[in-house]
Amino acid sequence: MENHETSNSGQFNQPVNRGSSPYIMKQELPNSTAVLVLGIISIFGCFCWGIVGLVLGIIALVLAGKANNLYLQNPENYSESSLNNLKAGKVCAIVGTCLSALFFIMMLIYIVFIASFIAALPWNNI
Repeated sequence: MENHETSNSGQFNQPVNRGSSPYIMKQELPNSTAVLVLGIISIFGCFCWGIVGLVLGIIALVLAGKANNLYLQNPENYSESSLNNLKAGKVCAIVGTCLSALFFIMMLIYIVFIASFIAALPWNNI
């Protein structure tokens, strides 16, 4: 329960926070912006044969995991905006990684199909 100081008139003033100052600047989670940027780029990178999106998405997920562990150790030290950036970047990285994996598998199937078609041509008659 919050402690409130009362004035002589009996009305409540601003809440008193005795544990920590409400004016302490909270720091940003490390790499939260980088996770967001890499996650967004991984979505667009899925169209580069899927490889670029896979690499960037995996890097973003690893960085997000490390930053999330830091946040869970001391949540009061980090700002909410950096946590929101981290969550959004993680979602973008998951979407980008999934799209890139699907695109990469689709390209591999396409290459195998074309290679088997070319191998089946009657090269002796040409």
